[in-house]
Amino acid sequence: MAEGKRAGHGIWTPANIVTSIRVVFVPAWLLAAWVAGIPSHEGTGVSWPHLVVALLFILLSLTDKLDGYLARSRGEVTTFGKFLDPIADKLVVVCSMLVLMDWDYLNFWPLVIVVSREFLVSGLRLVVAAEGTVVAASNLGKWKTATTMTSISGYFLHSCLGWGALAGGLYWLSFALMAAAIVLTAWSGFDYFWKSRDALFADEEYEGGPSAKGGAEAAPSWDDCVALAAEVLDEARSRGLTVGTAESCTGGLVEGSLTAVPGSSDVVKGAIGSYACSVKHAVLGVSDEILDTVGPVSPECAAAMAEGARTALGCDLSVSVTGIAGPGGAEPGKPVGLVWFGVSSGAGTRTESVVFPGDRSEVRLRAVRHALQLLRD
Repeated sequence: MAEGKRAGHGIWTPANIVTSIRVVFVPAWLLAAWVAGIPSHEGTGVSWPHLVVALLFILLSLTDKLDGYLARSRGEVTTFGKFLDPIADKLVVVCSMLVLMDWDYLNFWPLVIVVSREFLVSGLRLVVAAEGTVVAASNLGKWKTATTMTSISGYFLHSCLGWGALAGGLYWLSFALMAAAIVLTAWSGFDYFWKSRDALFADEEYEGGPSAKGGAEAAPSWDDCVALAAEVLDEARSRGLTVGTAESCTGGLVEGSLTAVPGSSDVVKGAIGSYACSVKHAVLGVSDEILDTVGPVSPECAAAMAEGARTALGCDLSVSVTGIAGPGGAEPGKPVGLVWFGVSSGAGTRTESVVFPGDRSEVRLRAVRHALQLLRD
């Protein structure tokens, strides 16, 4: 089965129900904001209609964390959830910023920057994914989202207060956080483009890209893998490089083939076995966004795993493996035998996928051989 998932849970999982409620509830929240009207800020009392709007927005924001937690903890990441969750998040942010513009808290520039960044990054991901390269979500994106939502919440809380000292402090704090959010929005967008510059401006496609097939040749034996591992070690040794692995469906077999060769300790730094999504997140730093939206069997996860292993192990070159070894675990667009690989070095991170034929044992051995080939090449 695909690691970190359970098969047969259907579309209407608790996580997807929460996400759907968030989408459906946005029009109701907009109606509440319209009924409350533009805040007058007269006196020092609390405007209860505006307080309701503020609390409802905070509740909408918190449901984003709730559906992500439910999907991960229950192993119920679905294609429907991957589609709907980012739409729900952007819908909440854009609608709230439109309300703040109507209430004269914001001008149009923050909204233009936020929307432009989302369009550009989404287009960039589509283009570089076609080249076999994936740019994993960074901490900048997390800070951008947290700062934006905190600032918007502060503005809405301010709307229900008069212009006392507390309200004035809350306003300027929200203003400062929004300014920081805009900087982080632009910075994280630039970071995406910088990390994918090689793929974006490449003249030709990578060999063995996302649609590569495993071929019908006989599955390798364990001895074949160890022999190839010896070649990897010799090549790495001649270049003065150290290597490490992050493995999911192969369960440490890539490292096992490398360390089966005598004297490998001068090259191999180690391996991180990350079969569970919780380990991918906690040890390798795979973001909640990746695990909740595209799932563990994806180019984004493979890229983040490879980068996380290189950082955690302190090696020069790392390879990651994440896939569906079978016999179960298939889902739409992700058949049994699909394996995503990531290779990370100081020059950047590249991903590619292969759909391997055979039973579980054959898929795993083929994946080991392919990972070793990527390291060697």
